[in-house]
Amino acid sequence: MTLEQWFEQGMDPDTYIESMQKNKENLLHIYDHFTLPEDEQFIRNLAAHDLRVIVLTEDWCGDAMLNTPILLRLTEQADIPVKFLPRDENLELMDQYLTNGTSRSIPKFIFIDSNGKEVAVWGPRAEEIQEFVDHSRQQLPPSDHDDYKEKSKEIRRFMTKSFRDNTDFWQEVYESIKTTLKRNLNL
Repeated sequence: MTLEQWFEQGMDPDTYIESMQKNKENLLHIYDHFTLPEDEQFIRNLAAHDLRVIVLTEDWCGDAMLNTPILLRLTEQADIPVKFLPRDENLELMDQYLTNGTSRSIPKFIFIDSNGKEVAVWGPRAEEIQEFVDHSRQQLPPSDHDDYKEKSKEIRRFMTKSFRDNTDFWQEVYESIKTTLKRNLNL
């Protein structure tokens, strides 16, 4: 299938958010509290490219919970249509966008032009968020340790709370997406 066909199969943002079972409240919290920085020239330049976005995601993903509302605020300002595809139901597409060539990490934001051609891909994390995740995971005991499962749950709760409440993280995500778009679109 072409990216155009994948886009056409996707859910609109409201339908996707309404279908969420796990991270809906936290995603909406970020969406309701994140305000785009004053970036009028960037938004105008971005809007002029007549883009669309395919979002590969899953409800349970903490990274998607953090990144998706930032993307939605940006795309609303630049009048860019967005469609959501659940990763696990769309592995044929997901496997074309593996992280480091091996991992089905999400979310992936696939920006396409009016002809359905890929112009930029972002995800699954901003560099600074990756550093936070790596540091947090370093606190875990070895996977064969008796406490590993409980400590892993604690770390996931800590990261989820941090993603939800740390507004600096929200800005890092925005800047990372912006940098990718500026680089790939020569803005």
